This record gives sequence, C-alpha cells and structure tokens, in this order.
Amino acid sequence: MNSNIQSLKNSLSRFRFLCQSMFALFCLYVGWQFYLFHLWALDSTANSFVARPPSVEAFLPLGALVSMKRLLLGAEFDTIHPAGLTIFIAAILISLFLRKGFCGWICPVGFASSLAERAGKKMHIMFSLPAWLDLPLLSLKYLLLGFFGYLILYRMELEALTNFHHSAYNTISDAKMLHFFLQPSVLAGSIMLAIILISFVIRNFWCRYLCPYGGLLGLLAIVSPFQITRNPETCIDCKKCETVCPSSIHVTNRKTVRNAECVGCLECVQVCPVTDCLNLSSPVKKQTNPLLLPGLVLGVFFICYILARITGHWQTEVPLEVFQRYYKIIGEIGHP
Repeated sequence: MNSNIQSLKNSLSRFRFLCQSMFALFCLYVGWQFYLFHLWALDSTANSFVARPPSVEAFLPLGALVSMKRLLLGAEFDTIHPAGLTIFIAAILISLFLRKGFCGWICPVGFASSLAERAGKKMHIMFSLPAWLDLPLLSLKYLLLGFFGYLILYRMELEALTNFHHSAYNTISDAKMLHFFLQPSVLAGSIMLAIILISFVIRNFWCRYLCPYGGLLGLLAIVSPFQITRNPETCIDCKKCETVCPSSIHVTNRKTVRNAECVGCLECVQVCPVTDCLNLSSPVKKQTNPLLLPGLVLGVFFICYILARITGHWQTEVPLEVFQRYYKIIGEIGHP
C-alpha cells in the first residue's frame, strides 16, 4: 500500500467523527424545528409559524417498513411520511452494497453510543460482557426484528397496510414520538435512563443488543461486495483491531470480516500497525482506497434525498390544518 493510502487511513477516524457529528447536529436542529412546528400547530395565534421539517420522519422506521411493503405490493409512494420512506430506502441500499454504512457513518444514535463509550473508557468503567451473556443478548434485536417483521411483512395484507397508512395515528406518529420523549411514562423514562447509563459501561449497548433497525441492516449487509479483509501472513496478532472495533468482532480469527455486526466504520483498518494486513476490498480491487466506502455511503444517501426532492417524494401532502386538528386531540388518538 502506498504512502498516500496510508495517510488516508490515518485520517479515517477524524473524518468519521466529523460526518457523525454533523448528522447529529442536524438531527438536533430538526428536532428543535419540529418542536416549534408542534407548538404552532397547538396554538397558531400565540406562536410563530415554523415549517414542519420532513427529516423528522427518519425516526419512524416502523411506519417506513409499512410504506415499503405497500410500495412493493403496488401501492403509491408514501404521501404522508415520504421522507421517512426515502431515508429507509437509502439505508437499505447502503447496507446491501456498502456494509452497515448508515449505522457507522450517519446514524446519530450510533454517534451518541460512541460518545458514551469514550466517556466510559475515560472514567475506566467500561467493560466487556462474557461470551455466555453476550451471545444471548445479541439475539434480542433479531427477536425484535422478527416480531415486527412477522406483524408487518407476514401478517398485514395490503388492505390492512393501507388502513394503517391513512390512519390518524400514522399521520401524527411524529408528534406521538415527540410526546414520548417529552412526557415519558415512569416505566418508559426508567428504561431510557437505564439504557443511557448502561451505555457508559457496556460498549454500544443499544446498537449491539436492542436496535432492530440495525439488525435488519446488518442482515442485508452480509451480501455487501465491500468487505474488510485480513492478510494472515502479515498479521502480528496485536489485536488492536479487536480493541477498537465498536462491534467487538474477533477480526484476527477471520480472513474476511463478513459479519452482520460490522458497521463499516474502518476503525480497524486505521489502527492496524502493519501496512499490508487489514484492507478494504471491493469487487474490482483487493486493496481499495478506504475513503471510497464513506464517500459512496454519503453519495447514495444524498442521491436518494435529491431524487426524492426532484420527484416530489420528500414533502408530506398532509394539509397543515389536519396536523393542527389532530395534534390538539392527540391524547384521544390511539393505535388502529
């Protein structure tokens, strides 16, 4: 590997932190904008109008899964939460071709988990679970994925999907989510607090054990043509790659890291002290420029966004007065 690629490897971690932090800051901005829109919808005479940000729909993956199945069954593109479906499609495409790049380079929850891990390490309270406990816990997100997949992909026919899609509950699911975080029940608040605190002690607790979204993307990523490859002839078995891996993958036991937990962060590639040991491989080249992966991840994501804007599949078609009416009676609207 030439010196230019080695230099690029050394900047991967900083570039990933920059990407994740920018997306996280944008999500905070979107959350604040949606909160202001929600206030306006509740009382337009007392609060200034703030446009509803479509990107808030990124946090409605179950609704996007319903919309995806409807689309595959021949229904129209989601007209209520089109941005949510667009982002869901982008995440799926990224996983199929570019590892779990959405988790590793875009997802703000993954970024928050990384920050918690860094803090835990600095406080010397981070530890790894034993294999006999880690493996059963690892199955939890796949069990959750199986549960939602069974209900939505297997049980719900087109008519049921359409009824849910056009329901008042689905229309204001974004506001329901906002209320969940602003006014959680004692049980929900306790669970969220526990997950946050545990994340300072156990690396990537939510992402590794509980996120069904990440579970789906990981299963799709197994067929990705981009892989991390290890040269056993040059490996010095220092295990630095395993120490830095956010998914706790035993890299030194593999020649190819074809693992559903790999988020494509490339941290292992950067930390490897041997020039020709860990590399990013693609279908056309065994030693590929490592920046190609995040470049393509961001490219696919923004291409999906641009296409959605051009084709009119980004802004909701729900009239503002409908949001106003439903938000005011949100407590009366239950799950269909």
